[in-house]
Amino acid sequence: MMVAMKTITTMAMQNMQQQHPTAPLPAPFLSTNDGSRRRVIAFTTPQNYAARLSHLLRLKGWFPLWSPSVIVETTPQTNSSLHLHLLSSPIPNPNPTKPPLEHFSAIAFTSRTGISSFSEALADLHQPPLSPSGHIFTISALGKDSELLDSAFVHRLCQNPRRIKILVPPISTPTGLVESLGLGSGRRVLCPVPAVVGLEEPPVVPNFLRELVSKGWVPVRVNAYETRWAGPKCAEAVVRRSQEGEGLDAVVFTSTGEVEGLLKSLRMEYGLDWGMVKKRFPELVVAAHGPVTAAGAERLGVGVDVVSSRFDSFVGVVDALDLRWQSLEC
Repeated sequence: MMVAMKTITTMAMQNMQQQHPTAPLPAPFLSTNDGSRRRVIAFTTPQNYAARLSHLLRLKGWFPLWSPSVIVETTPQTNSSLHLHLLSSPIPNPNPTKPPLEHFSAIAFTSRTGISSFSEALADLHQPPLSPSGHIFTISALGKDSELLDSAFVHRLCQNPRRIKILVPPISTPTGLVESLGLGSGRRVLCPVPAVVGLEEPPVVPNFLRELVSKGWVPVRVNAYETRWAGPKCAEAVVRRSQEGEGLDAVVFTSTGEVEGLLKSLRMEYGLDWGMVKKRFPELVVAAHGPVTAAGAERLGVGVDVVSSRFDSFVGVVDALDLRWQSLEC
């Protein structure tokens, strides 16, 4: 299993390197058919989200400049944490006790990576962690993340799919998820969230857990994966363009951690603050994927120019950025 996961990860990274080089492309590729300069859009998403966002930027005729400021991945420690909430032992047991997950009424996923990590942990088990009979068990996820809650995922969780309720809130924010779950009445909800390493944990997850408590839920946090700083040179692609006098039209942030990671690299490795970056790129547009990311960026001193009103997928922030430039050209 681990060998297969490593192979998949390696192939994905090679694919990203082929599709999204961080070095500037030769001049002909940065020009449109009429000779005008193609817009260059920096984005800081981790590797597991980069392909989707890069593709959407290319569809607009823009050049995506991938500058990942965080790394998101599972670790042996996070896998162990998940297993503790699934089965007491990953090997068959002729006299099993009640699985830990039976003590919960719901799982609340706030990220796509949380679902992927949980799914990997389920694949390690020899039997579903929920019995075919029992109370309705709710699985909730945001926007397009819910695509991962397919029939295969449900059957790995419980042999009786009628016991499982899939909940996708109409507003794709952690607060929207809490509102859709309704009153907890003392029930327990499992929350697979990231362990943040090398960065300050944004207030998103702590606020989410507090909101669940305010609705009468008993949230149980489990660190399902790690979000780590990508290192001191993660802003290199952005800094290089400024040093070589090349333009940068926009930067897209999809999480608060990405903002902090980029700022930390700028400060520690290059002696720059965000104000200095803005002076080097006076026309730079900052776009945020949804109001939660926008609020986090503003808290860190990065002014946001564009916030997507549709944030169930990256299409929203890309369209909002396009609309911004269209309105200026009118």
